[in-house]
Amino acid sequence: MGVVWGAPEKRERILQAYGHTTYSRENRVDEATVYDLASLTKPLATTLALLILLKEQQLQRAERISDIFPLARDSFLHRVSLKDILCHSAGFSAHKPYYLELLRLPEAKRKEALLNLLLAESPAYEPGSASVYSDLGFLLLGLIVERKSGWELDRFFREKIAGPLGIAERIFYGPAGATQKKRIAPTEECAFRKRLLCGEASDENSHALGGVAGHAGLFGTIEGVLEMGEHLLDQWQGREEHPNYLASDLRRFLTRQEIPGSTWALGFDTPSATGSSGGRYLDPASVGHLGFTGTSFWIDPTRDLVMVLLSNRVHPSRENSRIKQFRPLFHETVMESLGLV
Repeated sequence: MGVVWGAPEKRERILQAYGHTTYSRENRVDEATVYDLASLTKPLATTLALLILLKEQQLQRAERISDIFPLARDSFLHRVSLKDILCHSAGFSAHKPYYLELLRLPEAKRKEALLNLLLAESPAYEPGSASVYSDLGFLLLGLIVERKSGWELDRFFREKIAGPLGIAERIFYGPAGATQKKRIAPTEECAFRKRLLCGEASDENSHALGGVAGHAGLFGTIEGVLEMGEHLLDQWQGREEHPNYLASDLRRFLTRQEIPGSTWALGFDTPSATGSSGGRYLDPASVGHLGFTGTSFWIDPTRDLVMVLLSNRVHPSRENSRIKQFRPLFHETVMESLGLV
């Protein structure tokens, strides 16, 4: 776990590591332990990449998918914008096992095949009428970043986002090399791959794309994710500017959108009125995100507070869902202990 609170001149920080990376209790968790961040990739890599492309005027927030991929003019996506995807209101269903088809193809042909699969989807609901959390939209956004920038996502993240912040060694795209694997918390005994996963994306669709995708694929340490949260907080508060995107654009992305029944901002979530994973005390203006593997972060601007929780809750099986009860308890306990409630 990692927590920072307070303005920069009086900021305090807590980094704590608990337990072991496996039930064999061979490797203790420490601050250098690397975790599969899963869907934290959506806000920390893909969403920030789009902010960079906005600053570079290679994209517009209201730009439609059909403006980027002409083939989309023949699908329901012809009326869908980047904004619709960022707030999970584009009409996509939550998930599709594309990897079953992609892994039959040579690696060089998989992204083109994925694009065709995405453009052939039928809407699960009328775009803009509701919000359904979806990996599909962020798979498409990852392809858009690569199309517009001419760079692979992992290089874009390393050189344009993490590198300028000095954290590229602590938050990065996998797959990991043999040396790094010694520091990585293994995730699940994968039924599809028939092996224990360590240093490769747990998400199957990301795996089919070489571990580099718009919805999943990032790995990181508690210090790396916490420091990234600090930078986002300070950019939000007007105390810092990232060299490659505008803090003013970031602030727009961190505002909850007016979608019926939705808590989503653009690429980031906000607390629900009841049952939030961030617990009972977060200010409604807060933003955060969860990762399927047991990772999360929340940023509360009213308290100058960042909380990060990294775990490998899917080890050895994704059937373990007790983190749903643990997450709100964790955040409430942190805030009570710091006297922030």
